[in-house]
Amino acid sequence: MDMLKGDRIAAAGLVDWRKLAQGLHARYLVAEFGAAARFVVAVGEAGDALGHHPRVTIGTGYVDLELVSDDAIYRDDDGTEYVVEWVTQQDVDLARRITEIAAEHGLEADPASVSEIELGVDTARSATIAPVWAALLTGSAESQGRGSPSDEIRDATVRVPNLWFGDADADADEHETSHQRFHLEVYVAPEAAEQRIAAALAAGGVVVDDRDAPGLTVIADQDGNEGVVCVDVSAVAKD
Repeated sequence: MDMLKGDRIAAAGLVDWRKLAQGLHARYLVAEFGAAARFVVAVGEAGDALGHHPRVTIGTGYVDLELVSDDAIYRDDDGTEYVVEWVTQQDVDLARRITEIAAEHGLEADPASVSEIELGVDTARSATIAPVWAALLTGSAESQGRGSPSDEIRDATVRVPNLWFGDADADADEHETSHQRFHLEVYVAPEAAEQRIAAALAAGGVVVDDRDAPGLTVIADQDGNEGVVCVDVSAVAKD
C-alpha cells in the first residue's frame, strides 16, 4: 500500500491524531485502568476487522496509540520502490474508527500532549558505523535499514528510539569534527511546539538555529548540547 504524503494526511481531517515522525499518534484520557482496558479491547476488535492494529501504551490516566504501516511503499525519483514504515490509507481508516470508538466510550482526546523521540548522529560513514549501532541498540543486524531505504536503525519491537544518520563532511578539520555528533529529535504536535520551546528557553536553553522553524528548531543547553524540536508541517491542515 502506498505511503501517504503530508498533504493527504492533513486532508483526512483526523482531529484526534497528529503526525509525528513516521506515524500517527493519539492520546485519550481515561479515569481508571478498567476504562482503558475496555477501550483497548474495542480498538483491538476494530483492528481485527481491518487486519491492522495500533501500537498501544496504557499509563496512569491515558492510553497512547500509534498507527504506522510496516509495509508502506515509497518510490524515489527514479521509480525504485522501497518497503518502509510510514502512514498508509489503512492507518487513516483505523484512526477514524478509533476516534468513533473513543467517542462511544466517552473519552477525550489530548492531541497536544503526544510526543515521539528519535536519535540522530552526524556522520559521513553511516554504512560503516550502522552495524555497530544496530548491535548495541537492538542486538540484531536486521534492524539496520529496516523500514527505510537508508542505514537507519529501527527496532521491530520498538524497545528503543529510531536512530538516523545525518550528513557530515568527511574532510572536516579537527575542530569541526569535535562538535556534538549525537542529538535528540523531539517530535511534538504543532500546537505544542511554541510552548515546548518557551519552556526550554525559560530553563536556560537557547535557540541556535531556527531557519527551518516551525518544522525544526535547534535548542542548546548551557553546555552547548543540542536537541531539535520537530513538527511535521507537511501534515498540518491549511486554514
